[in-house]
Amino acid sequence: MSGNKDTSTASLAEVDPDTAPASGKGAQEPTDETSATTAEAPGELSVEALKKQLEEARRIAGDHWEAVLRGRAELENLRKRSERELENAHKFGLERIVSELLPVKDSLELGLAAGDGDDARVVKLRQGMELTLKMLGAALEKFGVTEINPEGKEFNPEYHQAMTVQEADGQASNSVISVIQKGYSLNDRLIRPALVIVAK
Repeated sequence: MSGNKDTSTASLAEVDPDTAPASGKGAQEPTDETSATTAEAPGELSVEALKKQLEEARRIAGDHWEAVLRGRAELENLRKRSERELENAHKFGLERIVSELLPVKDSLELGLAAGDGDDARVVKLRQGMELTLKMLGAALEKFGVTEINPEGKEFNPEYHQAMTVQEADGQASNSVISVIQKGYSLNDRLIRPALVIVAK
């Protein structure tokens, strides 16, 4: 029994203290390389990949911003166009009814011009027609209707329609000698040109 104790004691004494694990630790401490390797999670991206993702995100954001600006511009154009159409509807919505009333005014003017005479009944009839014409003209003017009566003025093809050209003494060339039918405009838009005779 004493020989076994000596052998175990000797084997314990021969163990190199440098190779023995430190007290309380069962393995070697990790080196710098192993600690750096274990610090990175296996799913992390590299710097280059992150830069690419950032550039892509910026590109997408830029595309979306351009789409927003285009949408705003289209809405603004639509709003302005709607305002113009509404304004035109207010200004020129009466164009059709005015066109229908103009022949009535022409007939009244022709009847008034033909109603000559000193008879009391004719005088009263003329007065009634003059009053009717005055009221009709005021109503049309109230809604933006302007009479075009260019007699003695220079011929303007934008508002006048020449029916014929004649020699006229004392009249300047290209001037209106007489008006066959008056023209009318509604809020500066021509409804009917004036039918005129022009001097050579």
